[in-house]
Amino acid sequence: MLRLWGADGACVMSSDIKTIRGLEVPLIVQLGERSMTVAELLALAPGSIIEIPKPADDELDLLINNQRIGVGTAVKVGENFGLRVTAIGSSDAIADAVEKRLEEKFNSAA
Repeated sequence: MLRLWGADGACVMSSDIKTIRGLEVPLIVQLGERSMTVAELLALAPGSIIEIPKPADDELDLLINNQRIGVGTAVKVGENFGLRVTAIGSSDAIADAVEKRLEEKFNSAA
């Protein structure tokens, strides 16, 4: 059961899995991360290449609300990128990430 909590600590919304299954949440496929100095950022121009310190054949992270819920490999789907999922977290882990996303969205609207 999904529960959202108000600033006063009271439960303000309760819903079962059937209700939340229809909700859309942003899904992120993360290529990688790197740090850059401000000078390096300011020097970026069209055509600049930013090297990501990650081997090209490594799996990519699948995130909801900045929480890793799975991994996969990049694939081409027509003219688009896709992700072939090679491992996915438990239903509980995914529900936790979704719940945190909805809490943030709910609290920012309040």
